[in-house]
Amino acid sequence: MPTGPGDILDLIRHGHASTRGDVLEATGLSRMTVAQRVDALLAAGMIVEGTTTESTGGRHRRRLAFNTDQAKVLAAAVDTTHTRIAVTDLGGTVIGDAHLDVAVDAGPSSVLDLIAARAGELLGDLGVDATELCGLGLSLPGPIDPRSSRPSEPPIMPGWDAYPVGEHLQAGIHGVPVHVANDADAAALGELAAGHGDARALCLVKVSTGVGTGIVIGGRLYTGSDGGAGDIGHIRVSPASDARCQCGMQGCLAAVASGRAVARQLRELGVEAASGREVGELLRVGNPDAARLTQEAGRRIGEVMASLVCVVNPDVVLVGGDLSSTALLAGIRETLYAMALPRATRHMRLQRGSLGEDAAVVGMTRLVVDHEFSPGAVNQKLRR
Repeated sequence: MPTGPGDILDLIRHGHASTRGDVLEATGLSRMTVAQRVDALLAAGMIVEGTTTESTGGRHRRRLAFNTDQAKVLAAAVDTTHTRIAVTDLGGTVIGDAHLDVAVDAGPSSVLDLIAARAGELLGDLGVDATELCGLGLSLPGPIDPRSSRPSEPPIMPGWDAYPVGEHLQAGIHGVPVHVANDADAAALGELAAGHGDARALCLVKVSTGVGTGIVIGGRLYTGSDGGAGDIGHIRVSPASDARCQCGMQGCLAAVASGRAVARQLRELGVEAASGREVGELLRVGNPDAARLTQEAGRRIGEVMASLVCVVNPDVVLVGGDLSSTALLAGIRETLYAMALPRATRHMRLQRGSLGEDAAVVGMTRLVVDHEFSPGAVNQKLRR
């Protein structure tokens, strides 16, 4: 196996080695070579050597850890009606954030210009120079082509198809590397990093103004051949329904069970709500109509998730997004377990995500760090 300093950093980052002895055992390299590689990482500030661990009869062993303070990440989580921008350390801890009310249907140029301007203000407020950033991560509410990192026919983002998102933002933020991902994918990766690292397969269903699912298998995002994996919101579940989806079809899951759909149903009852975000606010204050309609939406989502669970057989299914609530979870539970094969769910955990609105931000930080501190990138930087 390749055993440059980048490969050793990868072992340390992912918890497979925490001392020089662990590195020796994992790689089979000589003590001198391990010392050279570790010293190179220490000199570059990529790792730190911490307090001693318990002795096993010889010298006390010093613990090695990834240095999460060596740089910062700028992360932006774009939703249909608003964007959250955050500066994080390399471990995903939020140092400061800002919110921007802008709808994605305003078009990519306008939205990205506003994000770049607000991000610049946030960096200034925090006293962070752009040179301290190792990358920018942007999540979008639509499929992202894994080859081009551009939106791939996003159903609810008119004008964004194949738009050069990364290039646009790089021009506005001093050439910082830009990484783009789907919002549900980002949230799934964030939840994985936050407490489900042992999961062989994880699915996160995000229910906000739209509905989407992020899938992580073997610690890596599964996005499909052109970024469309998990886009369950546009599966037709009620062909006879008059409810028209933003994609132009009728009877899609998003048309009958998304935050937008619940908001429409609430308005018909005289309750003011225009988006998934506003439905979420009603759920938080205990509005009974919002809870009842959200649980009904959860039942429809559970019907679709039952098929996904039978295909992927995940260890854990998480519920996130603006509508994440006891009501939504209860509705999903009712139909998912009833319709999925018992074998597919016997070891599966179904629960709400733990990160809330931080999920996509933490996930984008993880994605940026995975790319910028990959074994190849580090080996090239240290020329080993």
